[in-house]
Amino acid sequence: MNRHFTEPTTGYWQHIVPANVVDRMEAPWQFGYPARLPDGRVLVLPIRQLANEPSHAVASLLVNHASLEVVDTLGAMLAERLSVHAPELVIGLPTLGLALAPVVARALGHARYVPMGYSRKFWYDEALSAAVHSITSPTPGKRIYLDPNLRPLIDGKRLVLVDDAVSTGTTLLAAWNLIESLGGQVVACGVAMLQGRRWIERLGAERATRVVGVFESPLLKAVPDGWVLRE
Repeated sequence: MNRHFTEPTTGYWQHIVPANVVDRMEAPWQFGYPARLPDGRVLVLPIRQLANEPSHAVASLLVNHASLEVVDTLGAMLAERLSVHAPELVIGLPTLGLALAPVVARALGHARYVPMGYSRKFWYDEALSAAVHSITSPTPGKRIYLDPNLRPLIDGKRLVLVDDAVSTGTTLLAAWNLIESLGGQVVACGVAMLQGRRWIERLGAERATRVVGVFESPLLKAVPDGWVLRE
């Protein structure tokens, strides 16, 4: 694949910087996309060219590659946006949502959070799982699980789902449906990154209004001098 303004990501996600020190705030962007945070600062995201469609790209966040400072900052900002819903419990979605969920839970004053996972332990119940299929989880047969020992914690509770990002909405929808089928009341979902707008149609208008994010990351297309917004 002919690489178009991409580079290694070693130095990304390590610092949040003032907007005035970012080289290129306006399109076309080269190598990094400046995602503006609620306090006006910027987190520069690496631009990743899509292997199956090289003229398109996404700006990505791998929160488990980020510095602890960045994770703590994003978690605190997300907790602030979720606090208006007065959740009684935080549920973390695998895999990268599990890096943010404990930070959010602590900021909300909770002593614990409930993790979901992709790995099926031998004592799990298949009835407490749901099939998932997404850009980052394309393997057929993959499922998201809730440990049966944690089920009593969600019954009748006002809770929020926490993930690193929402793009197509497929993983979030699967977890949302599963948790509500088990008696939990999902009052909101919080993500660090809102990627594109496809997830709105997948979740439906009512549920989409309950999704909050820290920053937006648009879908991109190639131009001679870099990358611009994709319609």
